[in-house]
Amino acid sequence: MKYAMTGALLSAVLLLTAPAMAQDLDTMTPEQLYEVARTEGSVTVFSLSSRIARIETAFEAQYPGIDLIGLDINSTNQIARLEAEQRAGIYAVDVLYMSEAPVVLRDLLPAGMVTRYVPPRIADQVPAELQADLLTHRLSTRALMYNEAAYPDGSPIANLWQLTTDDWRGKVLMEDPSQRGEALDLLTEIALRGDEMAAAYEAQFGMPITVDDDLDGAGEQFIRDLFDNDLVMVGSSSTLRAAVGDINATDPSVGWTTYSAVRDNEEEGWALQISNDTVPSAGILFPAVLTIANNAPNPASARLLIDFMMGDDTPTGGPGFEPFYVQGDYAARRTIADHPDAIPLEDLNLWTMDPAATGAARARVLDLVLVLQ
Repeated sequence: MKYAMTGALLSAVLLLTAPAMAQDLDTMTPEQLYEVARTEGSVTVFSLSSRIARIETAFEAQYPGIDLIGLDINSTNQIARLEAEQRAGIYAVDVLYMSEAPVVLRDLLPAGMVTRYVPPRIADQVPAELQADLLTHRLSTRALMYNEAAYPDGSPIANLWQLTTDDWRGKVLMEDPSQRGEALDLLTEIALRGDEMAAAYEAQFGMPITVDDDLDGAGEQFIRDLFDNDLVMVGSSSTLRAAVGDINATDPSVGWTTYSAVRDNEEEGWALQISNDTVPSAGILFPAVLTIANNAPNPASARLLIDFMMGDDTPTGGPGFEPFYVQGDYAARRTIADHPDAIPLEDLNLWTMDPAATGAARARVLDLVLVLQ
């Protein structure tokens, strides 16, 4: 009797895992993945966005029997946690939804800590550059934002160098770049855009810029001058947005945060708006990527979740993408339309970040920031 039961159990296991044995997980359809995923029963994701809670509800409704465990963790902390866990031989997370692509591409991918996965059904709908190394889910922003209730005629900042003048002393906000990777990436991009920053300086002040001997270009000079003008560093994006966007403020600050924060204006009593006409740029456009962790405990469920989050064939991407279908987020899958209230992607006055160049320059800029703090 004992041997008969063992044989029956073995047959059941082989039957359930037959799709995975017959076909590579990377080439499976969502329907095939679901059959395997149901035997796993759960999937854990680290997410840069609290909107993962809405994904959890939608995913579990579409795929009953799979428990999505979504943890809202910023990208800097995701990277630190993943490195610490994998070095200790702990493999607890399946999917990482993160920014900081420069660090992911420079450190995590070559070390084999994460792996690229592109769902076959959407591979021809994502530009090649947005899936070459890792799959981009959406393009996000770190942009200069102002209060349009206080400034109904448009942004008070026409030129970034205004932020270094007495008029804006102590009135410019940023999340701490030593703690928040997106803020460091923004400053790194500014440092890399020395020629544009030099031209903007001359346009603002009517004379060529003089760069301190220990600095490399006008971008680094801007960073020093910004800190010397009492740049205010805050601990969280919500604090920054409330300070800049308070609809009742009479003399509000400006600050860099995500353009998509405007989605919360009505609910939070904010009047945030992007300073899109600021020269030479209002900020950066960067990829938010989806990737699978090394030795993911639930590999089929991980792929199924990524497939789901890339959206369906409707213009808004359906329940898998709709939490991100907001003004200021831009789907990598270009069959999903830009939000009707958003500035069209091609009209955004933002620098497109080069993750490789940013990864190479990040350490120098961080050293500068730490000295200036």
